[in-house]
Amino acid sequence: MHSFTDPMSNFFNYRDVYFCKSGKWQRAEFDECKAHGKGIVGHLKGVDDRDVAATYCGLELSVAEAQLPALTGGEFYWHQLVGLKVATVYAVSEPVLLGEVKQLLETGSNDVLVVGKCPESLDDKERLIPYVPEQFIKDINLESGLILVDWDPEF
Repeated sequence: MHSFTDPMSNFFNYRDVYFCKSGKWQRAEFDECKAHGKGIVGHLKGVDDRDVAATYCGLELSVAEAQLPALTGGEFYWHQLVGLKVATVYAVSEPVLLGEVKQLLETGSNDVLVVGKCPESLDDKERLIPYVPEQFIKDINLESGLILVDWDPEF
């Protein structure tokens, strides 16, 4: 498993973990879980057949938002950013809508916003904007659903 927690070992702190399989959310009951290299390996209770276990590959695990630790000012969870509109203030008097956050990527040096088209966006381009506060990310307003960036719309 790949954990999006930081650090990865925080995954072990969650009591209730769920996955969606065949359109149905189910509790993931692990009877063993441990760090292994850059990931985590675990054994789902009652899943002892290799072929059955393979049907769980590629599923995303989730926890209830209430289990997430509180963040300090200026910190955000990825799920809070997905779906927000992204507008640039680069060399313009009024912000220009570039699109909306479709997903985030972890690159090692910094995370990256994947910004894709949405209604009223400038164009149909997909943009990869480094998540570097102050340099490229100027403001994030969850209430208004808008991220202001300093990003050349030609990129």
